[in-house]
Amino acid sequence: MLPTDQATASHQADSLSVVDLIPALRAFARTFCRVPDDADDLVQETLAKGLANLDKFTPGTRMKSWLFTIMRNTHYTRIKAAAREAPGLLDCASSRPVSEASQDWSVQSREVHQAIQKLPEHQREVLMLIGVLGVSYEETADICGCAVGTVKSRLNRARAGVLEFLGETSSQALVERCHPLAENHWDSEPGGGR
Repeated sequence: MLPTDQATASHQADSLSVVDLIPALRAFARTFCRVPDDADDLVQETLAKGLANLDKFTPGTRMKSWLFTIMRNTHYTRIKAAAREAPGLLDCASSRPVSEASQDWSVQSREVHQAIQKLPEHQREVLMLIGVLGVSYEETADICGCAVGTVKSRLNRARAGVLEFLGETSSQALVERCHPLAENHWDSEPGGGR
């Protein structure tokens, strides 16, 4: 294989891995943007910045973490810019109230979603990265630019905040409330006995 062929093959492999990351990027963008179109715009801007700065990506590190960091920084840059342009903020789609999904979701799902949206952004971000996207504590710390202990603290506070909003005292009670069939799981002994 010629060196140019190797570079082309490597570039194609990077492109495929970036395409595979789009669902995770969209999910992470939804922690910042309530309007799906705004989240998609953030993903698009993140990918454009990532491609423009691909030479700054360190081979052997995780592309996903690198792109999450770009997205987070892009979002905060947008917030700063919006603060400077505050008089026109009412025209921004992301400042409009979120409309409820047209599907008939369960009341519990809506309540959990509302509870998560009420969290401070830094807690919501950590909850999404670790709880939903399965990112490690260490990677989350890198993405958020803080220590692992801070990530654990934010996650704990986020979980407590969701439980408090829902009026629950434990995560077990929340699972039982949202999923009535889970009651049997918590009460059953190993081996299926009660």
